[in-house]
Amino acid sequence: MSLLLTFRIAIRALGRNKMRSILTMLGIIIGVGAVIAMVGIGQGASASIQSQIANLGNNMLFVMSGSMNTGGMRGGAGSSNTLTPEDAVAIELECPSVRAVSPGVRANGQLVFGNLNWVASSGIQGANEKFPDIRAWPVSRGEFFTEGDVRTAARVCVIGKTVADNVFADGDPIGQTMRIRNLPFRVIGVLSSKGQSAYGQDQDDTVIVPYTTAQKKMLTISHIHQVMVSAISPAATFTAEKQITDLLRQRHKLGANQENDFFVRNLTDVAEAADQSSKIMTNLLASIAGVSLLVGGIGIMNIMLVSVTERTREIGIRMAIGARSAAIRRQFLIESITLSVVGGVLGILFGVGASIIISKTLGWPTLVSPVSIFASVIFSVLVGVAFGYYPARKAAGLDPIDALRYE
Repeated sequence: MSLLLTFRIAIRALGRNKMRSILTMLGIIIGVGAVIAMVGIGQGASASIQSQIANLGNNMLFVMSGSMNTGGMRGGAGSSNTLTPEDAVAIELECPSVRAVSPGVRANGQLVFGNLNWVASSGIQGANEKFPDIRAWPVSRGEFFTEGDVRTAARVCVIGKTVADNVFADGDPIGQTMRIRNLPFRVIGVLSSKGQSAYGQDQDDTVIVPYTTAQKKMLTISHIHQVMVSAISPAATFTAEKQITDLLRQRHKLGANQENDFFVRNLTDVAEAADQSSKIMTNLLASIAGVSLLVGGIGIMNIMLVSVTERTREIGIRMAIGARSAAIRRQFLIESITLSVVGGVLGILFGVGASIIISKTLGWPTLVSPVSIFASVIFSVLVGVAFGYYPARKAAGLDPIDALRYE
């Protein structure tokens, strides 16, 4: 008997008990749908975390000054003055895994234009001309300040979108003079919108000025608070971290037993840790949903055993007129695989639909990948083979005479 004819007989047999076939497939539909929806939620969360971390910049590392100890009270990372602009220059020149570097100085203060005033929640940031490249943050209007502006400590600034909306309302900020900490600054550009950071901070609520201007005209300091570093590739961030640590220990003349007077934060490390946590959660959710698939497979086995019992005389007649045991086994196996594959396809539609509904109603990011859909189809076939083999083997092993006598 050809495979096609066996398939037709299997479909006809399943069609005789439509409701029972649909109820049998229900376990597979729910199982596959649950796996796809749960994996979609996990992968969506992972993609969201990766996107937020990548939003901080290109292969970024932050080097911060160490903690200042005053009367036994430690100020935390960035409170000391151990970093200098010369450290930033040395990192760029002597660390082969580093692509670009910008010194960083932080300040706070009121922004005033006309009768409007504002305090930027992300503060006033001092940087050099490489800031847009390192942070992957282009200018949407106007231009960014140049190396000449940094060298001359010019009073120019580039503002974020939130500052532009709140300080200049509907007007054009380019070319306007805004007072920062009571000093006049000319606005030369507006940064594109970057949204919230991974920590929920509005990144657009900021003002960028040359770091030399922040040092000399705002804070009157000679040190810097941090160095923003971009490595040559994501994989090179770990090498860059070691090169920076070795270089700064050498420059700061730290002994073998002395602790670092600086901190290096590798965002790739943070991204990998977040990704690992997300994968564990995804696997956990998929495992829980996979239990329903197992229950669905047991349901298929149960119904196929019932079917073998109900059709014992049919099996006996077919064997009496020449059907081989292999053909009987193949027919019941195909019935089982058909139930699981059709259930798997309907489950995929159910899972994709559930992912879309969850994303729209709850606002959770979901990501249904082709890999999870392909894996669901393969798993459905395996469920059909695994749970259909025993009933098929039992049907093929029936004695024709006993089967014909069965009432």
